[in-house]
Amino acid sequence: MMIKSSTFLALCACMLIFSACSNNYQKIPYFQNVNRSAETRKQIENFTALTIQKSDILSVNVSSLNPKAYSDSSARDLGYLVDQDGQIQLPLIGNVKVEGLTTSVAAEQIRKKLTEYLREPSVNIRMLNFKVSILGDVLKPDVFKIPSERVTVTEALSMAGDLNITARRNNILLIREIDGKREFIPLDLTTGRIFESPYYYLKNNDVIYVQPDKTKYATVDNSYRSLSLILSALSIVAIVLTSVL
Repeated sequence: MMIKSSTFLALCACMLIFSACSNNYQKIPYFQNVNRSAETRKQIENFTALTIQKSDILSVNVSSLNPKAYSDSSARDLGYLVDQDGQIQLPLIGNVKVEGLTTSVAAEQIRKKLTEYLREPSVNIRMLNFKVSILGDVLKPDVFKIPSERVTVTEALSMAGDLNITARRNNILLIREIDGKREFIPLDLTTGRIFESPYYYLKNNDVIYVQPDKTKYATVDNSYRSLSLILSALSIVAIVLTSVL
């Protein structure tokens, strides 16, 4: 039995539409090569503790058995700025080099220096200006302050309301400034290898840019929309002709 040309056109149009939808869907799911049929465990080996950089603002909380010997309430509220020499200036002990150190290592060095002036001092350091910026094709682009020293790419994107359906998940751009250099790092969220990336854990002042795919542009591009309408109209006409003839 011969297939009418109108029927053939309608079938071709449907096949093209379903094929396009199927191919596009493959770009949507996260972590596609992760085994979802069984419980698996992997050792975390790519985490590195946050290190202090120039222009960071640190909260330095000091306590001891003679607390009146150390008082700097104004700086405690506002924090200590790490200057361009990588130092902060503290009461009693003066300038302390903290750049490149983790907060725990810096706290221990300060504690040792304070033992000359305080009885059994205890020092706790927190970073007050830890933030990441997320822009592009996400639900809520913004600058997000991080209350702890540990945040991942996936956590940050969750704070931004997740990627929109039109976002390119396989080409997320991480922009990082560290040690006077700016790095541009592509990240792929469609593969589970993102969990093993050395860039999975974010640093202070990191920027994440999520690029939209062409369908996002198509929603505002008149020529593309006109072509889509024409193709849809032709498909409808072909189906109507098939039912009539």
